[in-house]
Amino acid sequence: MSRTTLLCSSLFTLTLLTGTAVAQSGNYTAPRTIDGHPDLQGVWENNTITPVERPDVFGDKQFLTDEDVEFLQRRLLEINQEAGDALFGEGVLEAAFSGEVVSYDPSTGNYDQQWMADRTIHRRTSQIIDPPNGKYPARTERAVAMARAAAQHREEHPADSWTDRSLGERCLSFGAPRLGSGYNSYWQIVQTRDTVAIVQEMAHDVRIIPLVAKPHINDNIKLWHGDSRGYWDGETLVIETTNYSDKSGGGPDTSRKVNVERLTRISDQEIRYQFTSDDPGTYTAPYTREIILDHTDDAIYEYACHEGNYGMMNILSGHRAEERLAAEN
Repeated sequence: MSRTTLLCSSLFTLTLLTGTAVAQSGNYTAPRTIDGHPDLQGVWENNTITPVERPDVFGDKQFLTDEDVEFLQRRLLEINQEAGDALFGEGVLEAAFSGEVVSYDPSTGNYDQQWMADRTIHRRTSQIIDPPNGKYPARTERAVAMARAAAQHREEHPADSWTDRSLGERCLSFGAPRLGSGYNSYWQIVQTRDTVAIVQEMAHDVRIIPLVAKPHINDNIKLWHGDSRGYWDGETLVIETTNYSDKSGGGPDTSRKVNVERLTRISDQEIRYQFTSDDPGTYTAPYTREIILDHTDDAIYEYACHEGNYGMMNILSGHRAEERLAAEN
């Protein structure tokens, strides 16, 4: 089944990655481009149900057992048959264990499950593989204080202007790399000898990554998605990104953040994607996530989100109406 031309919408089915391909990756030789590099080209989906952080129910267990998989397959089919609210990201796993299918935004009319892509059961119990407990490192005191201040500001000034709304609502950025699963979570990779382009379906962002010896841009230049440089480490494409704008993150000193991505094709159908983030303003230590990207014959479609669209106009107009009512009362 394929998706619609607007959003991910097929009947919910389950795919199980047993880990066999990962175990055999050492014997796998990726196809080559005309320049002799591993060929990563194509469309790759991130529709895993694996949560970013390991749920407490798993304790120290890093991988699902056959019994876990059987339970999840049964529960997820039951959830799909109920045709309830859409379960974004790791909401699928939470609903499977809690028995409650709850929208991430119950205050408004919302997507139902028909809008979501088919989800895949991978064996890891968390995307975070370092720290070994599968949890984010502790946040810095400044990051905690900044988050509290931001929450209070949103409560008191939800839409005084467009700057009070998130970058996603403003259609400016959903982040790069964007790693949310199950909803417009498709990448297309295109290679030349000197460049790799990664097209993110979400917000139709394109990352152009030079593979030639070239220094990062001047430190006084900051970008929404940072400045990326890539190189080959054997079979692995390594991408280092610096020069993030402080406005692109929710924590302090985002401009100090350095992200390193490692993409290794481990079978004809899979890329092992590892992401290490050193964000000293937000976390007290770096962390690493691992995701299996699965090949798909589906295409990348437009995500029609445009800065200044009618959604933002309606948000601001709605708050002006709330202010008028409050003044009249």
